[in-house]
Amino acid sequence: MSKTEEMTDRKRFLIFINILITCISYSMLSTALTTALPPIIKEFQVDVTTGQWLTSGFSLAMGIMMPLTAFLITRFRTKKLYLTAIGCFVAGLLICVAAPNFYIMMAGRILQACGNGILTSMAQVILLTIYPPEKRGTIMGWYGLSIGAAPVVAPTLAGILVDLSGWRMIFFIFIAIMLVSFVFAICVMGNVLETQDKRFDVVSFVLSAFAFGGITRGIGNIGTYSLGSVQVLPALLIGVVGSVFFVYRQFHLEQPFLDLRILKEKNYTWSVIGSMLLYLVMMGSSIIMPLYVQTIMGYSATISGLVTLPGSLVMAVISPFAGRIYDRLGMKKLFVSGAALMLLSNLGMFLLTPEMSIWLASFYNAVRCAAIGCLMMPLVTWGISGIPETKTADGTALLTSLRTIAGAIGSAVFVGIMIFVASRSEGTYGDRAQMHGLNLTFLAMSCTTLILLLIAVFLVKEGKKKQIA
Repeated sequence: MSKTEEMTDRKRFLIFINILITCISYSMLSTALTTALPPIIKEFQVDVTTGQWLTSGFSLAMGIMMPLTAFLITRFRTKKLYLTAIGCFVAGLLICVAAPNFYIMMAGRILQACGNGILTSMAQVILLTIYPPEKRGTIMGWYGLSIGAAPVVAPTLAGILVDLSGWRMIFFIFIAIMLVSFVFAICVMGNVLETQDKRFDVVSFVLSAFAFGGITRGIGNIGTYSLGSVQVLPALLIGVVGSVFFVYRQFHLEQPFLDLRILKEKNYTWSVIGSMLLYLVMMGSSIIMPLYVQTIMGYSATISGLVTLPGSLVMAVISPFAGRIYDRLGMKKLFVSGAALMLLSNLGMFLLTPEMSIWLASFYNAVRCAAIGCLMMPLVTWGISGIPETKTADGTALLTSLRTIAGAIGSAVFVGIMIFVASRSEGTYGDRAQMHGLNLTFLAMSCTTLILLLIAVFLVKEGKKKQIA
């Protein structure tokens, strides 16, 4: 086992700033691309179901990377791994800028996902390691504030950039930011995490890729093809079989690739399920809102960004204080309140008509973002607090992986529902077919959110549990 470098207050602060620059950059890009998606789809002449894979495919690749990060963080020196991850992300951005067609751009997004997956896991682990316990709450609060505030202006700026300079300018800007972060990391990042000579279990990694990839790919195609089609059923079967073998192998390995025994802790398990349901709705709505404003209502990308801006502001304000609310009210009250708010917002979108102002949709989106701000970080805090500190890396990797996959599924499924309903409603609804598809999609989101609310009401207990041994 390797020794870590000595930490001074100055070095901690510089590492923290470097991590913020990096994380803010990829957080902004994730929301910026949702605004730029309609013009990208138009330029590459692909349908919406295919185009949304720029976001759901990114999430899928990131989800496949997440189980691997627990191994990488403990196997390779911190600075080398961190720089490699930034390098992968920049390479992916460069490919997207130069992409002549959709498929090359998709390859660039997958490369970004590889870097993003590593960076996302490393950021929290590094900060929790270099700061003493009495300062962790404060530093993670500032970290949460920065990550929550980063996407606030991204959709609006992206809309302006798309209208003025085209969607490729978005990637040029983030290339510059990430290159600054890379140079900064060379100067300040240290080998702050302990490493050990750990064997890489190739079989487990391959099984995890088949499991996550098969399920997400199969479900993602349901919106375009029937359940029994070649494009859906084989992928789902591969995913299910891969999942079964992956789970079986982890429970029978002396040193698991990803320790699934932590799922025996009930609070952690419900936090994982809650996070997955939250991401299903969150990622689905993040894709559909720009499509609603630009494709259905016919407004510009700039207006699309302005419509989502209030929601981003609300989430940025609420997220930093969510931990304090959790400490004061307990998880159950916060869970119930957040799930109820999300249900009300989705039902509001279900009742929208073409004659209603898009700013009413903006209000419903802000309510939904308030719910997300109430639930996202507290769910993670609540779940991780119930497992041993030695399993924090596994717990974080598993939760992040599963919720990322859920986000990819949400993007694919809800967009698929909207397209499916709209295409089969043209004879009955005519010009209003697309709005009908959107309404029923948010009704499906309401059903998903109802499950989240039922979990909060009936399965979450008051009080906090101590870490299990």
